[in-house]
Amino acid sequence: MPNIRKAVFPVAGFGTRFLPATKAIPKELMPIVDKPLIQYAVEEAIAAGIDTLIFVTGRHKRAIEDHFDSNPELEMALRTKGKDEQADMVKHILPIGVECIYVRQPEQLGLGHAVLCAERAVGGEPFAVLLADDFLDDEGNGITSDLVRNFEKSAKSQLSAIEVNGPDISKYGVVIPGEKTGSVKGLMEKPKADDAPSNLASIGRYVLTPDIFDILRNQAPGAGGEIQLADAIHTQAQNGGVEAVPLSGLRFDCGSVDGYIDAIAHMAAKRRSGG
Repeated sequence: MPNIRKAVFPVAGFGTRFLPATKAIPKELMPIVDKPLIQYAVEEAIAAGIDTLIFVTGRHKRAIEDHFDSNPELEMALRTKGKDEQADMVKHILPIGVECIYVRQPEQLGLGHAVLCAERAVGGEPFAVLLADDFLDDEGNGITSDLVRNFEKSAKSQLSAIEVNGPDISKYGVVIPGEKTGSVKGLMEKPKADDAPSNLASIGRYVLTPDIFDILRNQAPGAGGEIQLADAIHTQAQNGGVEAVPLSGLRFDCGSVDGYIDAIAHMAAKRRSGG
């Protein structure tokens, strides 16, 4: 069974909820205290053993490439001022041996389409998908490591899930549980609270088998006229190919302003307390 060595980061969105801040700055580079959202997701992927980072970008996202690129001028300026610790941080923003690949999404046609744009870079391997909007504070190496471990046991696609009780469940793709613990029979996208098949909501961390690309390529547009990743995972699940792993930590929806503020407050309090 091949190891999970590649991760896809869909980062082509405009981030319109954060305008005017995102007019010139990609939403993924907005900081949680002193580190951008995308870097937290990248570090989580690397902690899971992933060494190839595939960013699905748009033409307004060059700053993401710059962030993960070397910057010898900045490094030299910091060392000249005796700021060696900061210079080392800039130099080692990615560990040695980790490669970045950048793929353009020509049109924003949905999350499933963004993942499909990465097909050639992924090849015929299983791979992870991380949505930086979902900011996670998890113990250990993070939920992506948990998904990878589960995949290594079963060779099935994995999705992360959180418990959501009450009317907010209608904001999510909801897991239709299978008969065995952890098995997934399907995904129901944003059902009415009374129609939700469970209280388990899928969030933005996945490990997917490469047959997902054939499903996406032949899939009709779903909600909003877009190619939805949830619909493709639903197809995999109906064929018995999906499992769910519960998130043990905290999740903040940084696709919304309120969730972003909550994430900053949480991390600031954690830092002040020495956590």
